[in-house]
Amino acid sequence: MIHWQTSRFRIDLGRPQVMGIVNATPDSFSDGGRFQHVDAAIAHCERLRTEGVDILDIGGESTRPGARTPSPAEELARVEPVLRHAVTLGLPVSVDTSEPLVMRAALELGVDIVNDVRALQRPGAMELVAAHPTVGICLMHMRGEPGTMQVDACYDDVVRDVQEFLADRAQQLTQRGVAVDRITVDPGIGFGKTAEHNVALLQRQRELLALGYPLLVGWSRKSTLGVLTGRAVADRLAASIAAALAAVQHGARIVRVHDVAATVDALKVWAAAQAISA
Repeated sequence: MIHWQTSRFRIDLGRPQVMGIVNATPDSFSDGGRFQHVDAAIAHCERLRTEGVDILDIGGESTRPGARTPSPAEELARVEPVLRHAVTLGLPVSVDTSEPLVMRAALELGVDIVNDVRALQRPGAMELVAAHPTVGICLMHMRGEPGTMQVDACYDDVVRDVQEFLADRAQQLTQRGVAVDRITVDPGIGFGKTAEHNVALLQRQRELLALGYPLLVGWSRKSTLGVLTGRAVADRLAASIAAALAAVQHGARIVRVHDVAATVDALKVWAAAQAISA
């Protein structure tokens, strides 16, 4: 059985898991700050639970291209009350952050997963999560910073480069004593990559399975889907579901999405088809 060990939960990855996005930010590309207020973010957590979400992912920093990086104190103020409530809901809770101050506070609240778009590269981040006995970790690939990441989107071979980066970051964790079953990796769709790079990562996603870690993939509402379909952000539901299903078909174990209910339903149909074909 494939699983992901986290602070409070041993998550069964035999079934694809749906990670629901809660952006407690004023400047998210996808929801325009709808959940920047604490009450709205908490209500969204509750809604996602009723929609069948498997994991809640709560973040206080927008990582859209060109986004401003908040101060650690500002980011913590956005997410702390939401995390405090989320951990009471009986679901695994992930904090989407690169900031060690936020990670520490989240772990003290009992958060299950640290999901870092910068793959624990900020000073002290890797040491902090490595010192925790069980917290789950997601390492994501991003070239540069959100404000500049699309400027330097150049690769010799994007799949190989992403694979080598994630292998190195994961090895640094295991060398610090972190168990393999605590680690997942994310190729970082849309983070310092062109539409062509993102499509190549989907087409060749199975090559990343050679890393030996479960894949977490986030295609939801991304700009590449707009390039492929010509649709605006608000009209990318069908494309997002198609991308999530394609990612799962190519070996992803967790999909990170905005539209939880629709994705859960789509995966139920996909699972039934898989059972028939088996």
